[in-house]
Amino acid sequence: MQRAGDRAALIRMLFLLGILLSGTLSSAMAQRATVRGFIMDDADGLPLQGVNVVLTDSTQGEVFLGRVTNDNGLFVFAQINPGTYLLRASFVGFLPHEETVQVQAGQIVTVNFSMSTSDALLDEVLIESARETGAARVTAGLQSVRPGDLELIPSPDITPDLATYITAMPGVVSTGDRGGQLFIRGGEPSHNLITLDGMSVYQPFHVLGFYSSFSADMLSKVDIHSGGYDSRFSGRLSSVIDVRSRNGNLRQHGGSISLSPFVSGVRLEGPIARDKFSVLGSFRHSMIDQIASQYIAQDLPYKFGDWFGKAYVQLTEANQITFTALHTFDRGALTNDNSDTEEEVQWKNTAMGGRWHLLPQNSSLLGEFYFSVSRLEMTQGNNMQTNRLSEIREFNAGINLTAFAGPSEINYGAYLKSTELNVELAGLYQSLENLTSRIPKFGSYIDPNIHVTPTFQIRPGITGLFFDDYGFFVEPRARIIWSKGQHQLTAAGGLFHQDLTGLNDRRDVTNVFTAWVEAPFDKLTRAWHAIAGYKIEPTNDIEISIEGFYKELYDLYISEWTALPVLSTNLQLADGRAKGIDFRIELRKPNLHAFITYGLTFIEYEATQESLLLWYGTDRLKFRPPHDRRHQINAVANTTLGEFDISIRWSLGSGLPYTQVRGFDRFILLDRGFDVREVPGDVRVIYDEPYGGELPYFHRLDISIDRTFELKKGTFSIQGGVINVYNRANIFSLDTFTLDRVDQLPIVPFVGLKLER
Repeated sequence: MQRAGDRAALIRMLFLLGILLSGTLSSAMAQRATVRGFIMDDADGLPLQGVNVVLTDSTQGEVFLGRVTNDNGLFVFAQINPGTYLLRASFVGFLPHEETVQVQAGQIVTVNFSMSTSDALLDEVLIESARETGAARVTAGLQSVRPGDLELIPSPDITPDLATYITAMPGVVSTGDRGGQLFIRGGEPSHNLITLDGMSVYQPFHVLGFYSSFSADMLSKVDIHSGGYDSRFSGRLSSVIDVRSRNGNLRQHGGSISLSPFVSGVRLEGPIARDKFSVLGSFRHSMIDQIASQYIAQDLPYKFGDWFGKAYVQLTEANQITFTALHTFDRGALTNDNSDTEEEVQWKNTAMGGRWHLLPQNSSLLGEFYFSVSRLEMTQGNNMQTNRLSEIREFNAGINLTAFAGPSEINYGAYLKSTELNVELAGLYQSLENLTSRIPKFGSYIDPNIHVTPTFQIRPGITGLFFDDYGFFVEPRARIIWSKGQHQLTAAGGLFHQDLTGLNDRRDVTNVFTAWVEAPFDKLTRAWHAIAGYKIEPTNDIEISIEGFYKELYDLYISEWTALPVLSTNLQLADGRAKGIDFRIELRKPNLHAFITYGLTFIEYEATQESLLLWYGTDRLKFRPPHDRRHQINAVANTTLGEFDISIRWSLGSGLPYTQVRGFDRFILLDRGFDVREVPGDVRVIYDEPYGGELPYFHRLDISIDRTFELKKGTFSIQGGVINVYNRANIFSLDTFTLDRVDQLPIVPFVGLKLER
């Protein structure tokens, strides 16, 4: 009854807060005016994001704070004085737009227009794409990525993929060519919140590490929050990867067909009703087991693929609806060629959802209503039977509102989420066998973005979470940005909780199968984040950034240390901390785009267990978890040589820690009489201190060369390249009992073809 009362009180509080905000803004608007509008691309009729818009008082010459259009192409100047203004819009690669606007007290004036590209400015589009985002353009843990950025990184696919770009970021550790697992700034894969158009996608990275469910063909923008993220995101401990897909062309039909030894795909898009209704669809399927494995000196027993679809309906320029659907599938072997029984893991993602963006005619509020359903099913087993199954279903619905107040804005909203979990495990796996649970959750947030001065903004926020089983939690957040000239200082921090736990067996050097469960000990994991950064642009061509981070982690679930060489273990709680420094330098020239990133990270877990006193002389053990990569370097360069586009990437990472085995013995519990000549006892492992060993360094060189030919109605592209140019034997997994080793991919040449219209 108390929790029900807490929930009702929270709902009432949010309702009253919304009324108060709306009333306050409406009162202010009665005396002042608003100029707003949508900017479209004249070529395809779609919203233009990132357009710079400035409003100038034509009589006094007063320039208001410039605006940048959002994902819907919207700009808003709120609470301005009545009068006559000159509105200017500019975007590199497009012809500028100017027009005069007259507003009266209390009036809301809507100015919608399209912008056209200029042939003389087309070459500047690629340069601006790098300037708008860029490898060194990070703001307190937030890095934005556009499709053009993905083209910098060589990969065995003529259509770039988000996965290759993320692994080039400092502070990101991946399991390599296989496994599809990412560790971001000390967090674990289950600590990452990954969304596509607001829908949760639990395992979007494919079993071959070059690929995710997000190819450049379907992307609009990706915001990667490696910590300290905004109040509208909740439910994860470490990071957020917020993926937004693009809409289909509203004015002409198009598509592409691509073929490569690793992945082939098809994309189609176009209008159903011109300027009103469009669709975009894509399908990809791996060819690696059919083509690539024929010329690589090892078996590649992997199959994966995905399909994506999106419908975009523009009811009016201020009223838009989208429907998005995604399905992925993966299957891959976990054992090496010498194994008697082939173990493989499979998983499938399915996500569907819709969003309604609404800008009311007589209100300064921007509204977004959304719903989504998501499902992940993961299994592990052999040819005979499935040994493990983990299934998660999620329903999510909510509302996001933005109220504009002068140069500032107030973001607030609420959501209702229900998560169903089903785990079936053969035998006890981390003290679990079969588990079914349902977790309803209600959340709300308020996140003002206050422009104190044109160069200084603060974003204090707060999130409220209510769980039927755990009660009410409050998460304060904050973000600060100061910019002046070529300098920028940023900081962010906050408190974060996670109600779901992804369990793996930590004694494996690498692992793929994840059992998603509710917090086993009725304790939510939580973390405090702190980030501080500095960015400088000493010249127009160079950008340098350095960022330090610290994460304090509490009530992590890890497996107990045991001397028995089996996968069935109990769970224990642990605390941890992650700290480090990320350094980035980027060079942008008309014919050269290059960057170098370096990440220095320290991760430490601390656990208590009674048996540790017997083994190591202490009941409190500090250790490096298996994803603690101390040093990581990525060097990327992209240049044009004649008609050829060349991309090069060299990566280096220090060795990951693992627990060494010193030997084996047999153990008999003497709780009754035994004849030791007849009772062999249980096999016991003699371990060294946890994660005291370190695997060899990882390093690899990749290169790709592209050439595009202009056709009458489209383009034809051909790509060639090599993965692991000098054939480095980088380790993927190691059986600590048998010392059987599985390496990542050897030297792999590849060719890709793409026909696009």
